[in-house]
Amino acid sequence: MRYMTSRLKRTCLIGLILLLFLPVSAILFWRSWLNLSYSPYIYANPAEVPPQRVALVFGAGIRNNRPTPVLADRIKAAVALYQAGKVQKLLLSGDNSILEHNEPGVMAAYAQELGVPAADIVLDYAGRRTYDSCYRAKAIFGVEAAVLVTQEFHQTRAVYLCDQLGIVAVGLSADQSRYSRRSRFSWSIRETLASTVAWWDINILHPIPILGDKLPIGE
Repeated sequence: MRYMTSRLKRTCLIGLILLLFLPVSAILFWRSWLNLSYSPYIYANPAEVPPQRVALVFGAGIRNNRPTPVLADRIKAAVALYQAGKVQKLLLSGDNSILEHNEPGVMAAYAQELGVPAADIVLDYAGRRTYDSCYRAKAIFGVEAAVLVTQEFHQTRAVYLCDQLGIVAVGLSADQSRYSRRSRFSWSIRETLASTVAWWDINILHPIPILGDKLPIGE
């Protein structure tokens, strides 16, 4: 009886390990597949980016009505694209769910400081997450193709989402600063989980973000 009890415990322990191991393995495999499949569409140099009419810039937080360093790097990279003649319009997508947090407005002000005319800046006030920004770019602003501007850790998920939502997308990595090792590790963990959520949104949940009147981006 003691032998049977010990064997049962061992079997239960192995089963528990498998229950934990298999989901983690699936998540890591999906993240690796995503990087392998979409990395060829990511560029580090604005000069190498295929021309498109629109650059889609994702929000990354504001502090005291200024972009965070990560967001500032994204806007600088988008401005470099614009000044190189690679894009004609900047679609700045961020969160404005509360009055005191106007992320797109702050992004626009910074882009104008860097020399982009207001006429070539389009604001998406309901880009609360990457999925929403990609979905609304097509549904609200009529974007069929775009250059996605964000950091490398975020790029493959962004390109995947746009691709699955009907936008022909390439990415420009906005890694213009030396980010700390701690930040990069934190982003990697978060992005691994977020990539799984992206798969779930595309293939299972199909959420509809906040929509509204169509505002196609003109020439």
